[in-house]
Amino acid sequence: MVAAGICRSDDHVVSGTVVTPLPAILGHEAAGIVESVGEGVTTVKPGDKVIPLFTPQCGKCRICKNPESNYCLKNDVSNPRGTLQDGTRRFTCRGKPIHHFLGTSTFSQYTVVDENAVAKIDAASPLEKVCLIGCGFSTGYGSAVKVAKVTPGSTCAVFGLGGVGLSVVMGCKAAGAARIIAVDINKDKFAK
Repeated sequence: MVAAGICRSDDHVVSGTVVTPLPAILGHEAAGIVESVGEGVTTVKPGDKVIPLFTPQCGKCRICKNPESNYCLKNDVSNPRGTLQDGTRRFTCRGKPIHHFLGTSTFSQYTVVDENAVAKIDAASPLEKVCLIGCGFSTGYGSAVKVAKVTPGSTCAVFGLGGVGLSVVMGCKAAGAARIIAVDINKDKFAK
């Protein structure tokens, strides 16, 4: 891993509002360079720049085959197991197994992910910036473009201008919204 972001989801685990098997290596917003691949891996190779996907799709379950959904039944979000998709854990500490978090565990120098849980990115991508794409950006942008289905000329209101909210604003703009009303109560986020 070269760069990682800290997401509110990681904080939810620390505060106890999200339950995941412990001990675990947290983190799911990141970017890195592939060091090695397992047998049969064809989508990435050593040296490729990548971002992890914390909600990967197997492409085979009934949810993945539904064009209106992307919440694969095999991911670790809805039913946290703390393992990779094959049920294994690849981390240990003093000989004891450590759980994975969302199949990514990016708060580590190295991680192991399933092939469908990583996306190759452009070699020129600055890893310290694209590390946020895997969660906050895709959640916000996707909410505007895929869920709300913002249309050209529409008016949108976005409440909360953190990483996800600002990504919603970008999604609304990309979809052609004529007017975007951004609302936040944090004075530090107001124009100066």
